[in-house]
Amino acid sequence: MVFNKLMSEAEIVVRHLEVLKAVMEKQPIGIFKLSDMLNMPKHRVRYSLRVLEQSGIIVPTQYGAMVRDEGYDKIEQLKTQVEKIKGLVAQIEELVKNL
Repeated sequence: MVFNKLMSEAEIVVRHLEVLKAVMEKQPIGIFKLSDMLNMPKHRVRYSLRVLEQSGIIVPTQYGAMVRDEGYDKIEQLKTQVEKIKGLVAQIEELVKNL
């Protein structure tokens, strides 16, 4: 189906955001604690942490993951991007409705 890849990517983004939210609430926090807290396999938590680190949002420390000072600006950018995505989804919805 046309939307399979989009749905798969959206599910991964949701996972990354769940990990980010947990880090923000419990920082510093490690992989094992996040895995237990989110009921998520450690390898998925590790991958999400790596993506968030590469995005400049979090930083690993000896005590666990923490949000970087600059990470909060990046989180605000995410909110702007979500608004753009919502517009695209509305366009898709309208196009599909008219098929």
